[in-house]
Amino acid sequence: MAKPRRPLSEVHAVHDQVYAAIRDALLTGRIEPGRGVSLRTLAAELGVSPMPVRDAVRRLVAEHALVINQSNKRLSAPSLTPSRLEQLARARDWIEPELAARAAPAADEALIDTLRRADDALNRAIAYGDVHAYMAANHAFHFTLYQRADAEVLLAMASGLWLQIGPFMRIVFNRLGAVNLTRDHHVEVMQALTAHDAEAARAALAADIAVGMDALRATALEGADLGGAA
Repeated sequence: MAKPRRPLSEVHAVHDQVYAAIRDALLTGRIEPGRGVSLRTLAAELGVSPMPVRDAVRRLVAEHALVINQSNKRLSAPSLTPSRLEQLARARDWIEPELAARAAPAADEALIDTLRRADDALNRAIAYGDVHAYMAANHAFHFTLYQRADAEVLLAMASGLWLQIGPFMRIVFNRLGAVNLTRDHHVEVMQALTAHDAEAARAALAADIAVGMDALRATALEGADLGGAA
């Protein structure tokens, strides 16, 4: 007897969950630049068949978050060339401060309390050298703020940029250490939100982005491997 097919909605749910899991691995740097991974390995780690992994990978390649090495079919983050780094820095500087400015008028105590908890988690992660917790908390801080902007197009663009930056921020954490990550401007961002000051929020967020991108440039200058597919 033929095995009954799963409902289409259930199949779609699995594909979406696999996409979200791989996307989260990129955002938190668990898929590292220069270390290729196979579809089969990803499927085994996620406990699914290769089909939903293949579908998720196609989507992420289209979003410029993954590349496939055609010689061995392994997946990795794209190479971060000087030109690509500067483009990502410029795009982040255009988009993310605007999201912060748009969020400021709608900021309330609940939002600021959530941001403060994320920032506390980030600082604990730095103190303990926990790269996974740091990446997760930093993403939570920024995107909790960005979602309050109620700007779907800008939010989607910021999300795509972080997919491309995430794997390399892990290298920054490991290479430069925690000291270089304590100079963020999250406190200034929260102060601007408390005052509903859109321009102050814009400036604080721009300064925060500059810290991260400067750290990436410094890592590249120190000779770290920011290459892609292996």
